[in-house]
Amino acid sequence: MNTVVQAQIEAELLVIGYGNSLRRDDGVGPRVAEAIEELQLSGVRTLVCQLLTPEYADPMARARRVIFVDAAVDKIDGVHFRKLEPGETTQLMAHSADPRTMLALSRDVFGHAPEAWWLTIPAIHLGFGTDYSPEAEAGFHAAVAEIKKLVAANFRKDTLPVIS
Repeated sequence: MNTVVQAQIEAELLVIGYGNSLRRDDGVGPRVAEAIEELQLSGVRTLVCQLLTPEYADPMARARRVIFVDAAVDKIDGVHFRKLEPGETTQLMAHSADPRTMLALSRDVFGHAPEAWWLTIPAIHLGFGTDYSPEAEAGFHAAVAEIKKLVAANFRKDTLPVIS
């Protein structure tokens, strides 16, 4: 018999910034998480990683809410929030997962999938380097400001991200 034990909530918000910091705009997700960490906001934890891998399901299960921050080539017209629900499967491809799979892992293994959003920032240049395109730089500032606003408002219904 497989019993799931619900994890104890340790953070109001977990911000997970992921991407490759050596591939120009792809590194904007980790940069946002690092900037949020520097602010030392009450109730907020951060994680920085290149890929979403199974070990991050545990800290996710210990958060009430999670924001996944990533660079995106599919929406280059500004920062976008997308409400997420856990995926139907916990199947990983090539040792990494997308946010929905991570939510499913958190739910199935630890008994809790937090309320979640995917915050995407425009990615224009993905070649080798550490500088950012103007679009990614503007997205970085907008993303940090939006997360600060949500935390300051304690996630009231009128301050929740507009779903795009």
